[in-house]
Amino acid sequence: MDFKGSDTIPGPRAEDQLPHTAQAAAKIVIVGGFGVGKTTMVGSVSEIKPLTTEETMTQAGIGVDDNFGSASKTATTVAMDFGRISITDQLVLYLFGTPGQQRFWFLWNGLFEGALGAVVLVDTRRLEVSFDVMGRLEERGVPFVVAINSFPDAPRYPIEELRTALDLSPEIPIMECDARRRASSRDVLMTLMRFLHSLALTGSLT
Repeated sequence: MDFKGSDTIPGPRAEDQLPHTAQAAAKIVIVGGFGVGKTTMVGSVSEIKPLTTEETMTQAGIGVDDNFGSASKTATTVAMDFGRISITDQLVLYLFGTPGQQRFWFLWNGLFEGALGAVVLVDTRRLEVSFDVMGRLEERGVPFVVAINSFPDAPRYPIEELRTALDLSPEIPIMECDARRRASSRDVLMTLMRFLHSLALTGSLT
């Protein structure tokens, strides 16, 4: 872009500027397998236009990527999604959605760096994928909550049955959500923040 003849360089849009009341910020990662709704959640809840790195899926992914339950998807995140939400006038969360296909999981370590906590999105049609996801968070010491994303054709189970199936300890929050809905996604983030606060009070959050 040529700015010759202009004394000013365009800055961020007014709606993208950080609130002047903000005093603290935290990095949160949204993780899960392929097609569980990470990009959707970041996009639904972000107060700024989200940054996405979606690319069109090609024949090269056949036999490499596990697209079970997501046959209609035509694009996939190859690096990250990014958004921002103000939880209060003083607290801002920066949201980083991870790529879901396993061949891009090498990027997760960088995205986990400095993260205060995480949301694990789960699709009940593919519960087994969640074990690797949660294992990676536990290895890095990143606290997390689990959100069961509601897909129309996915089987429904009682929350406590899902807790048992996922082998979650009693203190880890687990809830249902609809990643398409801003209010539902915000509720998940608020649950995460309350969980992190409880860990801080007990000295479990480092």
